[in-house]
Amino acid sequence: MKSVKGDLIRLAIEGHFDVIIHGCNCFCTMGAGIARAIRETFPEAWEADLSTEKGSREKLGTFSHAWVEREGHRLAIINAYSQYHYGGGGVLADYKAIRSIFKKLKRDFSGRRFGYPLLGAGLAGGDWNVISQIIDEELEGEDHTLVKFSG
Repeated sequence: MKSVKGDLIRLAIEGHFDVIIHGCNCFCTMGAGIARAIRETFPEAWEADLSTEKGSREKLGTFSHAWVEREGHRLAIINAYSQYHYGGGGVLADYKAIRSIFKKLKRDFSGRRFGYPLLGAGLAGGDWNVISQIIDEELEGEDHTLVKFSG
């Protein structure tokens, strides 16, 4: 896992990544954290989220996505259903779901450049040490980068 400081969305628009991944709950909110910024910058990703069944537990461990083009660069925005609920505190991140998502991402997007934030470790309260190990295992051999936000 590579790690850089910056703005994941800006870096993606500038062409540094082909696929960006952010964690979502299963209730089609995208109302806080980086999900909100993605919703505002890439309404196509918000539409992809809205096309799924609100509150469906079946979404956990899967993702929806949208292909977008910005500044001449085409990229996939991944809405990763890495937690069921939102709010209320505690650990909302589901480690089994995160593993499932990244396994599917490698299958479907292998060979592309992946970028992601501290997925599951922000508002979802997950342990980044656990999550980063899952990502490293599931994206082994892929070009993937953690982008630590610095505004």
